[in-house]
Amino acid sequence: MAERSFVEEVKKLRLSKGELFRGEGILAVTKALLESGVSYVAGYQGAPISHLMDVLADAQDILTEHGIRFENSASEATAAATLAASVNYPLRGAVTFKATVGTNVASDALANLASGGVTGGALVIVGEDYGEGSSIMQERSHAFAMKSQIWLLDPRPNLPSIVQAVKQGFELSEASSTPVMLQLRIRACHVHGQFVAEDNRRPEFSIQEAMEHPQRDVSRIVLPPASFVHEQEKVRDRWPAAVRFIEEHELNEFFSEDADDVGIVVQGGCYNTLLRALERLGLADVYGHSQIPLYVMNVAYPVIDSEVVRFCEGKRAVLLVEEGQPNFVEQNISDILRRAGSTTALHGKDMLAVAGEYTAAEVLKGTRAFCERYDKLEPLAVAAPVRKVIALTEVAATGVDSAPEPSQPLGASVHARPPGFCTGCPERPIFSAMKLVERELGPHHVSADIGCHLFSILPPFHIGNTTMGYGLGGAAASAMNVPAGKRAIAMMGDGGFWHNGLTSGVANSVFNKSDNLTIVVDNNYTSATGGQDLISSKTANATRSTGHAIERAVRGVGVEWVRTVRRTYDVAGMRDALRDALTTKVKGPKVLIAQSECMLNRQRREKPLVRKAIADGRRVVREKFGVDADTCTGDHSCIRLSGCPSLSIKPNPDPLRTDPVATVLDTCVGCGVCGEVSHAAVLCPSFYKAQIVSNPSQWDRLRDRLRAAIIGRLQRAEAKHRERYAF
Repeated sequence: MAERSFVEEVKKLRLSKGELFRGEGILAVTKALLESGVSYVAGYQGAPISHLMDVLADAQDILTEHGIRFENSASEATAAATLAASVNYPLRGAVTFKATVGTNVASDALANLASGGVTGGALVIVGEDYGEGSSIMQERSHAFAMKSQIWLLDPRPNLPSIVQAVKQGFELSEASSTPVMLQLRIRACHVHGQFVAEDNRRPEFSIQEAMEHPQRDVSRIVLPPASFVHEQEKVRDRWPAAVRFIEEHELNEFFSEDADDVGIVVQGGCYNTLLRALERLGLADVYGHSQIPLYVMNVAYPVIDSEVVRFCEGKRAVLLVEEGQPNFVEQNISDILRRAGSTTALHGKDMLAVAGEYTAAEVLKGTRAFCERYDKLEPLAVAAPVRKVIALTEVAATGVDSAPEPSQPLGASVHARPPGFCTGCPERPIFSAMKLVERELGPHHVSADIGCHLFSILPPFHIGNTTMGYGLGGAAASAMNVPAGKRAIAMMGDGGFWHNGLTSGVANSVFNKSDNLTIVVDNNYTSATGGQDLISSKTANATRSTGHAIERAVRGVGVEWVRTVRRTYDVAGMRDALRDALTTKVKGPKVLIAQSECMLNRQRREKPLVRKAIADGRRVVREKFGVDADTCTGDHSCIRLSGCPSLSIKPNPDPLRTDPVATVLDTCVGCGVCGEVSHAAVLCPSFYKAQIVSNPSQWDRLRDRLRAAIIGRLQRAEAKHRERYAF
């Protein structure tokens, strides 16, 4: 069950020649693949490209109609290795995953693919997860493209350019016998727009034909001495072929080329941001007409020497807008101009930020500095408007918007809100139990992993010492396998387990006779990437084989001490299982599987059913939790040991007590962790469970009236008692 369904949107993929396609960037990529005659597609989900896999899954009937093989790969390496089908056969294939971590995982396959070269077009669509919206370390795909000589496309973020890049990517790959990487930044993935569709095409050469007529070319296999020849082929044959194709088909674009004696070179993915900055400076309009000459590099690698020299000829200076570090393109262009004897001054990181995302504000600042230096603007000719804020407390008190003062930067006025577990997340009680065990046994070294469970390193849990990669929690703890008074703990999710953790973590611990504990968080989905099914999911999947237990796989590689906790919300049970794993005298690797369904996916599945049942007049009972304000002591240990977003505080109803009491907000989904934590930690009895009944029966109504009458009578008696003894 993916985070979002594209069942309705994928109907647009059937549009034919001349019809207008409107939609999101990810959907446009899928349509472009269909129009390109692709034979097979594979991939692994990951931000910001996750939705491409969801679209492909929802469009599987269309893919099948056109004879296209689609596969949800077990990892990025698996996906990249499928491109081997394009080595010997004229099959067009595409794979997709996030960068740069996905590219790193796939690096072995991609390096071998680039070495031997391809016959059919091979396209690697990477979601460039860089900048302020990123969830990973800040690196660029550019370095990998340069290392393995994979051509890197970086199209302008609009639908016609993206669609054209997909089609030309296949053609460029075939013309140069080289795989091509198509880089889509976060905004490009989610940009909306339109383009004129073409007819979908069946593959000119099918996978069935390849299987029935196998071909073999030993010179394409990466084995000495062929691998030494491949290196020479890359620079002698493939590179010149790519340059010719890029020049002849004008993949890079020139705008207002001779309009001025200064110019700007920009990566295609940064074009919209640059144009907005020029518009703010009065040097361009909203339609893209620029007074400053622009050279848009829709091909970020290789850099085309002749085009750079042509653009810079006769110009005093050029500004390069290259997002991220290192400044590969700047170094390359500087070398080109030097060798050509050009006197054009090149500016880049000296006027723009050395590292970090090139937001509109950052590009505006650098572009202004460049234009002022070369007399294209009067200093401070166009001042950015000052952002105003209204003090909420002042508005609330007066009911009138007062004249606000200029605000401070957002970071100075709003406190940081780190990400955390969702309301009702089944992973929260795991770490609550770990904190309880920590009280008894002391802190342990915890190797964290990629996934939702990584939020445990933040407040209120503060659990986790390192994280080294998806499914590598167990491997990251391997050095801690020495006799000691405590065992190291390794974390991984079910997604990481099947991606990499079974071999690199669990099997490795068996092979090396580890005595550590590995906790596998099994929430039924690859939740961190959007909630897609995986091999151990319990839900039935019509096109995939699911329901394969993690415990069986763990025992299959030799782990003998295995426990499965089937309800993580049982905090006391989780605590006892953890204590047992950390104190048992049994030697060897220990694996604790903590199972409960991801609450987000559970709510996506159950809420429509509940709404329908209520609309049909059926009796529906929902559980909510609350805190008795008269009983709550204001200690707030429940919040410190849970951290649920639904747990908050409110003023104490007792005028003699000043400490605020805990309260449960309406966002509660009734998982019960707050109460479980309170009782497991022997905190207080103030939590209660309430039932909300929709479409109640006659018995429900009678029982409610009886309860109201009895409770009302007791409350009135208590009120009279207080009046009697009031001072």
